[in-house]
Amino acid sequence: MHRPAARFLRTHLLGAPALVPALTLASGPAQPVAAQPVPVEVVETDGRYQLLRDGAPYFIQGAGGSGPKDQLAAAGANCFRTWGVGPDLGDQLDEAERLGLTVVVGHWLGHERHGFDYNDVDAVAEQMDRVRRDVLAYKDHPAVLMWGIGNEMEGFGEADNAAVWSHVQAVAAMVKRLDPHHPTMTTTADIGGRRVAAIHALCPDIDIHGINSYGGLPSIPERYRKAGGTKPVVITEFGPPGTWETGKTDFGAPKELTSTQKAGVYRDAYTRGCLEAEGLCLGGFAFTWGFKMEATQTWFGMLLPNGDKTAAVDAMTELWSGAPPENLCPEIRAFGVRSGGTLQPSATIAPGETVEVALDIADPEGAPVAVQWEVRGEAAEYLTGGDAQAVPLALDGVITESSPTGATLQIPGGGIYRVYMTATDGTGGGAVANLPIKVDGPPQPVRLKLPLAVYADREPAPWAPSGWMGAHEDLEMDEECRVSPRSGDTCLKFTYANPGRWVGVVWQHPVNDWGDLPGGFDLTGAEKLTFWARSEQGGEKVDFGVGIIEEGKPHPDTLKSEKKGVKLGTEWKQYTIKLGGKDLSQVKSAFWWSLGGHGREVTLYLDDIRFE
Repeated sequence: MHRPAARFLRTHLLGAPALVPALTLASGPAQPVAAQPVPVEVVETDGRYQLLRDGAPYFIQGAGGSGPKDQLAAAGANCFRTWGVGPDLGDQLDEAERLGLTVVVGHWLGHERHGFDYNDVDAVAEQMDRVRRDVLAYKDHPAVLMWGIGNEMEGFGEADNAAVWSHVQAVAAMVKRLDPHHPTMTTTADIGGRRVAAIHALCPDIDIHGINSYGGLPSIPERYRKAGGTKPVVITEFGPPGTWETGKTDFGAPKELTSTQKAGVYRDAYTRGCLEAEGLCLGGFAFTWGFKMEATQTWFGMLLPNGDKTAAVDAMTELWSGAPPENLCPEIRAFGVRSGGTLQPSATIAPGETVEVALDIADPEGAPVAVQWEVRGEAAEYLTGGDAQAVPLALDGVITESSPTGATLQIPGGGIYRVYMTATDGTGGGAVANLPIKVDGPPQPVRLKLPLAVYADREPAPWAPSGWMGAHEDLEMDEECRVSPRSGDTCLKFTYANPGRWVGVVWQHPVNDWGDLPGGFDLTGAEKLTFWARSEQGGEKVDFGVGIIEEGKPHPDTLKSEKKGVKLGTEWKQYTIKLGGKDLSQVKSAFWWSLGGHGREVTLYLDDIRFE
């Protein structure tokens, strides 16, 4: 039940929060790709379904996520999916073709929980027009496998809004008229409520039912047939049990499996829900090929932030290719809090009390294993649906001893925290585990580790760029822009099309909060915030700052520091906002920018935003 990390709600600066579309999707190029499509069809023989690509059987061995696709192909996969059409889809399709992969191209349909109204004629028409443009642009690319029409747009209730399904059908019918060479699929959050019945009764032009299922995947074939399902299915997301399916501590924190345990879940779920259901199931997509903050930093990620694989990749490699990889990931044999001669999955302690976490880990090939420990605050919410979530920050000075076999820590302030263990074998294999700890006492200031990234490639994002100001309806953001990043693989790109009005974006914690909720972080000790910026044409004047929520709100920023009228050039340049002597005890708005109308379209790039 997930969406890519780049999607989150945006709110207006003034007045009550107003929801706007959860993802700004740039349409494809004006002219279709000049290529020959590879025909794909679903065929039925004696009640058994099969996907044919260019006349040959094709079982989907895929994953979803933004991780490296060459690494995905090397693991034996043959496909990946997208959730929407972004400005880099053409590049993704070209890369897929070069690597021998195919792509299920997703068309994002609005979610009612994000404010989309399926009874709004204009909104529905705009959505139809966007899909039409994108299908025409990419339908002939040889890497396209099928079209994904929406992802969990029905919400998490009974899925009984006929207007949603009528729109899905209208989009599917249009897509089939525009492109007779590729099947259509729509994806739902598992199959409860009216999902199966609605798709069969109201969506005749949907060829395949895509299903996102985690803990319930092994029982999908049986449950789907009992619900009356007769269309073929694709498991569009699967992985470890979600936070809504797993056990909780007595203080309400979800218990996460270790990466070694998750590998067994991937293997069992894919085998029972996909391979053993061949004839009904046309394949599946492991989630997530990459790194994603959702409840914890490690819950769904199959890769570490540095690109190292976890044991889930080893499991899927063997299932996809028929043989395990030569280098296997470190195996976690035991992990927990020492308590009376046993290891426990959590602990409740007093402020300042010493707690010991033990680890037994080994590399299957006998390589030395490097282990890192850290303690972070617990997520404020355990969200479902994949909405973007800020990464809790790392605490400094609470781990008193650490080694490859364990760590000792003392946490002075009350609250819920999580101890993370990350292990690497030095040859691309990794392992992760974590456990929650409750400190039963009043909150106390806790020092945070510096330097701290607001935005940097492959680093967690504690604040989210969710506060959109001014004429934001004319603003588009690409959080994974690959056009000449200052460092790493990606940077931030903002394109603003309104020539006469102002616009701005604020990085917030909590997401979408303008001072009504507790949050933010104590960054005492930071002397400056640095960032790199450039623009497409050069000469634009932009204001930048730290802290924007003023006194008068229940939970304001404790500082405000600005750098106004910065004239950008076309080359990357580093800028500094000095923070020395400022009160950094509650930084809720870590970074913001704004600009006025320039009489033309403006394209702004940002990278490597850090407190130091």
